[in-house]
Amino acid sequence: MEKREQIYEGKAKKVFNTDDPNLVVVEYKDDATAFNGLKKGTIAGKGVINNRVSNHMMRMLEKEGVPTHLVEEISERETVVKKVQIVPLEVIIRNISAGSFSKKYGVEEGIVFDEPTIEFSYKNDDLGDPLINSYHALALKLATKEEIARIKELAFKVNDVMKAYLLSLGIKLVDFKLEFGRLPDGTIVLADEISPDTCRFWDSETNEKLDKDRFRRDLGGVEDAYNEIMRRLMGD
Repeated sequence: MEKREQIYEGKAKKVFNTDDPNLVVVEYKDDATAFNGLKKGTIAGKGVINNRVSNHMMRMLEKEGVPTHLVEEISERETVVKKVQIVPLEVIIRNISAGSFSKKYGVEEGIVFDEPTIEFSYKNDDLGDPLINSYHALALKLATKEEIARIKELAFKVNDVMKAYLLSLGIKLVDFKLEFGRLPDGTIVLADEISPDTCRFWDSETNEKLDKDRFRRDLGGVEDAYNEIMRRLMGD
């Protein structure tokens, strides 16, 4: 398979065409952004960690029956994935109060919910990714009723699988963001990434933050936190 011209560059990744029209190569960058790109920086080695961690999680989810875009990891920063049409909904699952949830609703961080919550953001940088509900998504024709139901079903399944797995490694899954895509036949699959960029990971004993919040909040030790997640997940 041959990597060809770049077709997209986002905050954390570049995407390249290949000689197969159904496959693309994703290359993970060390660039870090927060607050819709207002804060910028670099986290050394982040691209390698996010690539490997995300693929590790997706392989595990595939085994549990969650379809993903993953095809093959071809280098420490690059992965071949199925070309999908991204559904412009960011799906956020929360198990514990933190971040924008705590700010918005005036509650302290660390409250464990009786059941996980789900929310959608309209994936649109110009509008600042506003929160929307499923009725808005239907009105804007972002997804069909059936697709939204499938996305919810898969998102909660991802949560169940990841929460149990991470807890066995001494990590609390606080909340996380998912994106889904459509294959040419309309099948909905998990896309984008699962990494310390897109999840809140806390140490289960100390509640120490092991994710991008260390960058967002200038807590220091960002590289160490990312490396610690990779060490716990992959033993290196």
